[in-house]
Amino acid sequence: MKFLKILLGIIAVLAIIIIGGSFFLPKSYSVNRTITILAPDSVIYKNIADYNEFYKWNAWSKMDPQAKITITGTTAQPGHLYQWNGKKSGAGQMLINKVEINKMVDMELKFIKPMESIADTRFDIEKAGNGSKVTWTMSGESKGIINKWFGLFMDQMIGKDFEDGLKYLKEKSEKGV
Repeated sequence: MKFLKILLGIIAVLAIIIIGGSFFLPKSYSVNRTITILAPDSVIYKNIADYNEFYKWNAWSKMDPQAKITITGTTAQPGHLYQWNGKKSGAGQMLINKVEINKMVDMELKFIKPMESIADTRFDIEKAGNGSKVTWTMSGESKGIINKWFGLFMDQMIGKDFEDGLKYLKEKSEKGV
């Protein structure tokens, strides 16, 4: 009986910490990584804004090459859509919302499986010496108790994937393809 009281006490304290702590957590998250690429901004832009090219360097495509990919809409224009469904990568879509040719691509990133969420993903390209500085940012709202806790660890969860993706973008863009 004493063990049961202690166990229930521990569970109650954990529940208070998790639920009560969530009121003090940020309501949004942001993850970004930057790399300098020695290639024309037009090449980098095409590799980002054309989902047929994006697929070739995207870190998650490399992790789940068997995922089913569907690309529709006018290349590099608002409405251009990239959808995926894979065992490792889950299911989701990226929709281009806004572009500034050779400077910026803004996308809505929607995860469907394993957990639904929506994020704003943006690539900014700016001249830097003989090349271009590319910044990849993902931000979103942390709604609900669990998502607020996830938001705390978002940088650790996807930061490495951003770094790998930018490295692959650099390799592809510097080859001129």
